[in-house]
Amino acid sequence: MPLVLISGYPSSGKTTRANQLREFFESKIASASDAPDTRVARLRVHLINDQSLGLSRSVYHTAKAEKDARAEEYSAVKRVLSRDDIVIADGLNYIKGYRYQLYCEAKAVQTPNCVVHIGTPADKCREINTKLLADKESDGGYDEDDFENLIFRYEEPNGMTRWDSPLFTVLDEDETPPFDQIWETLIGSDGKVKVVRPNQATVLKPASEQNYLYELDKTTSDILAQIMTYQKDHPGEGGGQISVPEVEKPVELPATPMTLPQFQRIRRQFITLNRQHNISKSRIKENFVGYLNDEFLR
Repeated sequence: MPLVLISGYPSSGKTTRANQLREFFESKIASASDAPDTRVARLRVHLINDQSLGLSRSVYHTAKAEKDARAEEYSAVKRVLSRDDIVIADGLNYIKGYRYQLYCEAKAVQTPNCVVHIGTPADKCREINTKLLADKESDGGYDEDDFENLIFRYEEPNGMTRWDSPLFTVLDEDETPPFDQIWETLIGSDGKVKVVRPNQATVLKPASEQNYLYELDKTTSDILAQIMTYQKDHPGEGGGQISVPEVEKPVELPATPMTLPQFQRIRRQFITLNRQHNISKSRIKENFVGYLNDEFLR
């Protein structure tokens, strides 16, 4: 299941771009029907969004309703995970942790993925949303308070992180997304669907190793303590490398020193993401160091 994750501000035109991609994929599959022995001819396209799931924009009124809606979208995407399906996840997808979860699902079934960022400016989105709210014949826009809240909380995709890469940005003035580049990324030029090798960080395990959660908490806490000790010994200095025992790559600290609450926030995100996507205890250090370095690049 090549996964195309759409991300952008509310009322930025995500669904329009998603439909353009769906039409392009379906035309490519139809053109391969003369060669039914290729995997392309057997591909199916799925477009999953609030409309297809029957979700109202009012779900963004409360945190619980939004969380339930996000879980429903996640389950819908996961149900059609397959190497013979192209899934277009058309939603706000504004939380980087959520994008990371879907990235893990794609890796687990050994299929490529990409993120398509709809780069419509916030002011233009605000203008469009106001018109949608006033248009009685449309499906309506987002409540103004919800709209501003979503804009404020949006975490823009970063192509330097694994889960947001490869990243394609579609600007407001672009007629279409970069079809050929996206197709090449997901399928390849030879007509054979690409297969991605999963790694231990994304392979779901049927059962947790003994004391896994304890090790997850302790290991990440120890690395954070090592970082804080380094910063205490180098007051006011940015950057620097910290070698972690049994990990090949060092922690690359950002140029601007960070506070303990900032480090703790990143640590909590990592723990939350890996409670269910259980990694081997022997890989916790390496994966946490990689996660820290990805975050510091933002």
